[in-house]
Amino acid sequence: MYVFWWFFAYYLRPIVKWFLRKTTGLCELQRICYGKVQGAPRTKAVDYSLCMSKSPQIAQLIAHLNDVSDNQRFVGSNLKELTNGAVNTVMLVKKINPKIHFQFVINFGQCVEQIWGYRQLLAEVEELRKTVYDADNFGHERKLQDLWEKLMPHERLEGRVTKQWQYIGFQGDDPKTDFRGMGLLGLENLLAFASDYQDAATYVLSHSHHPHYGYAFAIVGINLTSLAWTLLKQGDAKTYFFNMVKSAPSLKLFHQFYSYLFYEFDKYWIECKPKDIMEFSTIKDNFEINVRNALQDPNAVFRINFSVDTI
Repeated sequence: MYVFWWFFAYYLRPIVKWFLRKTTGLCELQRICYGKVQGAPRTKAVDYSLCMSKSPQIAQLIAHLNDVSDNQRFVGSNLKELTNGAVNTVMLVKKINPKIHFQFVINFGQCVEQIWGYRQLLAEVEELRKTVYDADNFGHERKLQDLWEKLMPHERLEGRVTKQWQYIGFQGDDPKTDFRGMGLLGLENLLAFASDYQDAATYVLSHSHHPHYGYAFAIVGINLTSLAWTLLKQGDAKTYFFNMVKSAPSLKLFHQFYSYLFYEFDKYWIECKPKDIMEFSTIKDNFEINVRNALQDPNAVFRINFSVDTI
C-alpha cells in the first residue's frame, strides 16, 4: 500500500494535476479552494498540496513561514502582511488573476492563517510545556492559588504546603512536583477549565470523589494535557482547530480543546464503570483511540455542551 501511494505521489499525481489544469483551467490550489468545504477539508488539502509542490518559490515560502511561526512572530500586523505575501507569491507562481479569482484570494488567505497559526500555536504550547513550575515565581504561585479558589470557592487553603491539595487530586502536599511532566502547561490547562467552565469543572471534580469510580482530578487532568499536546503535535487536532475558527487558532482555543477532552473523559470513565483506578491506563488508551477516530472525520466538530446529571 505504501509503495503504491509513493508511486502515485511522485509519478502519477503530477500527470493528474497537469491533465486537470488543462481541462479545467484551474490549478490544484484553486480546485481545492473552490471545491472543498471551508474548515478542515479545505485547509488540510491546501496544506498537503503546498507541501507536495515542486516549485522552488513555494518551497522557499513554506520555509519562511515555518521559521516565522516557530518563533511566534505570526501575529498582528505581521500575520496580515505575511498572509498577503503568501497569497501574492502563490498567485504569481500559479499565474492566477486576482481580479477574476478574488474568491481564491479570500479562501486561500484563510487557509494560510490556519496552517501557520496552528504551527505557531504548537510552538506556544511547547514553550509552556517546557517551562518548569517555579515555586519562587509569584505568577506561577498565583495561578496555583487561583486554581484552588475556582475549584474550592467555599474552603480556605490552610497553607502553601498542605494535605488539602489532595482533595482536588494532587498526589502529595505540594502540587509543584506533579507538574514535572507537562510543566506550566498542565497548570494553565487546569486553571482554564476551572475558570472558563467552572460549573463543569466542579461537576467533574465531584465525580472524582465518587465512592466507587473516584480518581485523582488534577493528576488525570495533567494526563489529559499530555494527550491534548500529543494530538496537537502529531497533527490529529488539526480537524478540531480548522473547524472551530476561520483564522489563526489561539492558546485559548487549545484550552477549550483540553476542557472538552477532560469533560468527555470523565463521562467515558463513569460509563466504563471501572473496578478501581488500576484500569486508568486501559480506559485512557481506549478514550484516546475514540478521539483519534473522531478526528479522522474532516467534518467533525467537537461542541462544548456541558450538561449535569447524577450518578
